[in-house]
Amino acid sequence: MPVLIYDQDMEREIRLARSGAQENNRDEVWEGVLVVPAVANNEHQTLVMDLCYAFASCANRSGGDRVQPGANVSDRDAKWKDNYRCPDVVVYLASNKAKDSNTHWVGGPDQAVEIASPGEDPRLKLEFYAKVKTREVLIVDRDPWALELYQFKGAKLVSVGVSDLATSAVLKSEALPLSFQLCPGTPRPTIHIAHTTSAQTWTA
Repeated sequence: MPVLIYDQDMEREIRLARSGAQENNRDEVWEGVLVVPAVANNEHQTLVMDLCYAFASCANRSGGDRVQPGANVSDRDAKWKDNYRCPDVVVYLASNKAKDSNTHWVGGPDQAVEIASPGEDPRLKLEFYAKVKTREVLIVDRDPWALELYQFKGAKLVSVGVSDLATSAVLKSEALPLSFQLCPGTPRPTIHIAHTTSAQTWTA
């Protein structure tokens, strides 16, 4: 359940405690508002690893493409900690004009993945991702399971398709030579990832 805190003393205590937490936490700041998501469980972390592996397999990393299991993405360089998001997976192609500022990226990735955790709605981030010109966002819902692909069109991120267990639709990326499809599986559905110009496939 979300908690809104107006007490300034308590706010300072919580911010201080969060700043001392491990560096790789998934906290975000939305225009000065601290957003603390649910702790990522093992399933979440496995999905991140599997998706990173598939993306890295088709990226030209020796040519400058970057694949990261999470990154700080902001719309500014100075005082970037006042406004940033942390996608679960990012791909920055060598042609991307975003700035690598070491602690964060200024500008959106070519591909971002948001894996939904209990109590959070990644779609609330779409306006920000569009603002920083993120080319694509893949949202992985887990209750119920579904994939939804958004692509940057006309200054907005627009849904171009949903793949769920009822349809198992194939969603084709424009940023990467990949397609995504939700398929039945045990103990959970799986994400089938296919290279669009070769026979290579991956499962997440």
